[in-house]
Amino acid sequence: MRDQDTRYEAVRSRDARFDGAFFFAVETTGIYCRPSCPAVTPKRHNVRFFATAAAAQGSGFRACRRCRPDAVPGSADWNVRADVVGRAMRLIGDGVVDREGVTGLAGRLGYSARQVQRQLTAEVGAGPVALARAQRAHTARVLLQTTGLPVTEIAFAAGFASVRQFNDTVRTVYAATPTELRAAVRAARRTATPSAGIPLRLAHRGPYHAGAVFDLLRREAVAGVEEVSGPRGARTYRRTLRLPYGTGIAAVDERPGGPGRASAVRPGGWLDARLHLTDPRDLTTAVQRLRRLFDLDSDPYAVDERLGADPRLAPLVAARPGLRAPGAADPEEYAVRSLVGPTVAAALVRAHGKALDAPCGTLTHLFPEPAALAQAAAGARPDSGCALALDGPLGALTTALADGAVRLDPGVDRDDAQQALAALPGLDARTIAEIRARALGDPDVVPPGADVPDTWRPWRTYALHHLRTAEER
Repeated sequence: MRDQDTRYEAVRSRDARFDGAFFFAVETTGIYCRPSCPAVTPKRHNVRFFATAAAAQGSGFRACRRCRPDAVPGSADWNVRADVVGRAMRLIGDGVVDREGVTGLAGRLGYSARQVQRQLTAEVGAGPVALARAQRAHTARVLLQTTGLPVTEIAFAAGFASVRQFNDTVRTVYAATPTELRAAVRAARRTATPSAGIPLRLAHRGPYHAGAVFDLLRREAVAGVEEVSGPRGARTYRRTLRLPYGTGIAAVDERPGGPGRASAVRPGGWLDARLHLTDPRDLTTAVQRLRRLFDLDSDPYAVDERLGADPRLAPLVAARPGLRAPGAADPEEYAVRSLVGPTVAAALVRAHGKALDAPCGTLTHLFPEPAALAQAAAGARPDSGCALALDGPLGALTTALADGAVRLDPGVDRDDAQQALAALPGLDARTIAEIRARALGDPDVVPPGADVPDTWRPWRTYALHHLRTAEER
């Protein structure tokens, strides 16, 4: 949707299908919005369009307080695309720039910092620093309006280098001081503390078929690390998270919030969630990992339109609009689990997982890191039960993950990762396809032997998920 007149029509009709795909700004007010903003439609000659919120902010526009454009789901393009821009956007979303700087981002992508800057600016209108700054501003607003943390702590938790930088950014983006942002929300919504958890709304576009996602998570749950509780339709998924600065426990509710079934002109809503973090600096990364797990940045309109045109899939799409293809909260963990299955994975957790300092119900451990499993495999006696699980393909996989021979981070080239996995002994093509679809979030994966026509491209992962979900009913 690159034609500006077509974009304006989307704004004029308040078409929520394009929330996050682009943003528009009004020169007479200095404000930028999402396409579905309910405010009076501005005149065409006063409107400018931007690919990202960061680009709008970089041009001097501030976020609309009514539609909160910084809170929309990310563009589905960044999850689908396998080029350097898509990979860079996924890494920035995971907080790599805040932790490793632009040099670290460029190193992960295999490009120079100048090349990354040039490509991002040309494609999305902002460089990596500006994109990370916009993300920090959103994180700061969430913490200000949902927690009781002191403002100084929020500044550093959001990733800012100084309180002054934090204050300047918040004023620029939201035209308000941090104190004013906090005061704008009722006190009842600011009761969260690190011990009580941070309440979140994980936004999605379009319809969201939560039941199938929670069914899958319940079947795959690994004891000690995950649990799904509650009756169908009102279940809660909980799991432990290993994060860059500490650990976390996430809880996500099945029942969607917001308006009912979304239409082409209504926002899709959200999933209610709560995060317990040992270090609030991990908020951005934890949110992005939950978004990948629940496939919240997908474009269900594009997926359903393509798959719904196929006679075989049309009734399945009509029965489950907005069916998602879940990803993985921890790609390396998922690779191990896809190889050994839930039962052996639970045994690995008990034997080698790191125990939480404060267990929470049935959640007692973090899933073991590849390095811990590789070390255990190297030291296991051949006659021990542990060796039966850790030798062979699992030992090769965990060693490759630990030493970097196989990378599964959000910015990895998917073809390179598949080739590296295929070079390991004992990993069959079906397991590698599962890892590519779930751990790497590829929307167009076909396992060997599957009868899948090319007309289902580029959403064959979703098509197969429709078929499997229908078979399980």
